[in-house]
Formats: sequence, C-alpha cells, structure tokens
Amino acid sequence: MSTTPSDNVVWHHATVTRERRERLNGHKSCVLWFTGLSGAGKSTLAHAVEEDLHQLACRTFVLDGDNVRHGLSSNLRFSDADRRENIRRIGEAAKLMMEAGVIAMTAFISPFRADREAVRSLIPHGDFIEIYCKASLTTCESRDIKGLYKKARAGEIKNYTGIDSPYEEPLGAELVVDTDRQSLAESVAAVMALLKERGITTSEGKHE
Repeated sequence: MSTTPSDNVVWHHATVTRERRERLNGHKSCVLWFTGLSGAGKSTLAHAVEEDLHQLACRTFVLDGDNVRHGLSSNLRFSDADRRENIRRIGEAAKLMMEAGVIAMTAFISPFRADREAVRSLIPHGDFIEIYCKASLTTCESRDIKGLYKKARAGEIKNYTGIDSPYEEPLGAELVVDTDRQSLAESVAAVMALLKERGITTSEGKHE
C-alpha cells in the first residue's frame, strides 16, 4: 500500500493564518526541540520553561516522550525504524501546533542526528530551536528512577540509548544546556533568554 498522498489530496489554505494567530496570542510561535539522553533533564526543563511561558500568558504545549507513546505512537516499539517514525510523527505534530500559534515543545531522546535534521527541514528557517540537554551517562544513570539503565546493562532491555544503541550529539544546536553543572533555574533562564533574543517573547520570565 502506498504511503504517499493521492492526486486527490490537496492542501487547504485557511483564511486564519499563523501570523493572525500569533497577533491574537501576542507572541510568536516556534518549535523547541529538547534532546538528550534519558535522565538528562529534557522533560523537567521543558515543563519548567512552559511554566515560565504560561506565567507570561503564552500559549504552549509540551509533547513528552512517555505521553506520546501512550497515544500517537502507541503502535511503535523501539527498533531504529520505529524510533525514526516516532520522531517523524512528533515533528509533524509539533509543526501543526506551531501553525496554530503555539510554542510547541518536545522532550524526546531523538537519538539520531538525521532524524532531528529531518524535522528541522519541515519547519520554516529559524523556527526550529534545538536544545541539547547535555549530561554524562554517569549522571543520567544516577537519576534513573525507573531503573531502565540497570535493566539495559543486565540485558533485560535491548536497543537502549547510551548502552547498546548510540546517541548522536547535535552538531549545531541553537542552545546547549549542561544539566550536569547548571541548576534547573539557570537552564530555564538560558532558554528564556534565547526566546527573548529571537523575538518570540518580550520577557525572560521569572526563573524561580
């Protein structure tokens, strides 16, 4: 069965545009793509940034790895092919949210550089902001409340990123947050400062 659109599928151009939605919201939209090893602090940082943005009356949504696996990607496993498909779906969903005027945030390991670059290519230039949550494997394992690294090292989980499946670090991330050394407040402040610098928001938030 073909996965390409048929000739009868035509893109519908709405009269309510992204620009009009942004004016209504009072801020620009974008995609913040948090990437890093499991335990690097992606979800924690994304949700903390969302809280700061919410306090500034910004429209936001966080697409979180575990949550998406319960619904949008519930039929996918953890093979390389399924991971690529998972990231493709998230990229398309984040793009739709951005078009809706939302600051869309994603918190996924997204281990493969090519997959992240494929999502970047979906998004207009400058609207995809890759944020690398950098932390050593030792640190990530120390934060492993689910015990997944331990199971991976014992061979109970296969293809686990950082153990028997690679994580390819970003080469040109818009922001690198060193969660080994930076506090959560410092990391949030760095993200918020970048958003202000890019004109997406007009304030850097509270970072409390």
